[in-house]
Amino acid sequence: MKEYHVEIIDKSQKNVSEIMDPVFWEKANCLTDFTSPWNNDPVLKIEFRALWDLDYLYFNFQVFDSEVYIDRKDNSTDSICNSDRVELFFRKDEKLSPYYCLEMDVDARILDFEAYPNWNFDYNWRWPEKQLEIQSVKGQNSFTVAGRISIASLKELDLIQGNIIEAGVYRAKFSPNEKGEYQPTWISWVNPNTAEPNFHIASSFGRFILK
Repeated sequence: MKEYHVEIIDKSQKNVSEIMDPVFWEKANCLTDFTSPWNNDPVLKIEFRALWDLDYLYFNFQVFDSEVYIDRKDNSTDSICNSDRVELFFRKDEKLSPYYCLEMDVDARILDFEAYPNWNFDYNWRWPEKQLEIQSVKGQNSFTVAGRISIASLKELDLIQGNIIEAGVYRAKFSPNEKGEYQPTWISWVNPNTAEPNFHIASSFGRFILK
């Protein structure tokens, strides 16, 4: 499995707004190894970073894209699913029974759900209350989605095994087709080696190593 090393920082940052400061991420390893195995078009640059301390796992997506599509008709599941977004999945083991999905867009909307194999999703499930926070910002040439997840909630869901978190890191990019209809390009850190786009499969996960 592919691995990403998550560096530890000295102490918990009590103000979530600090995660938007580039200085906060200076110690983090920068992950740029993203591909779209089902599309021949070049993938716009994505930088993913993570850090941790005894209280939180911190994450940061910076996506270099000046044409971001957001469906703002409402805040429903369908609206978020039809928007440019970044995604983190977490699993206890390769059985995926269950695993947990966080899909986040430029408006800092979160689609969090519990999932089981064969696309069995529980959209009524929510990440433990007050254990997940995100912020976002859109610039001229990129957007950033950053957040923190409590270590307590990851342990409660049995998602930390020793110093390992098994995770998937993804992006959905929407672009208009010849009819002007927006269609997704699916982008992943790990190539799941499937004929059709599929993040909801054991082979799309890698390992976060807590250093």
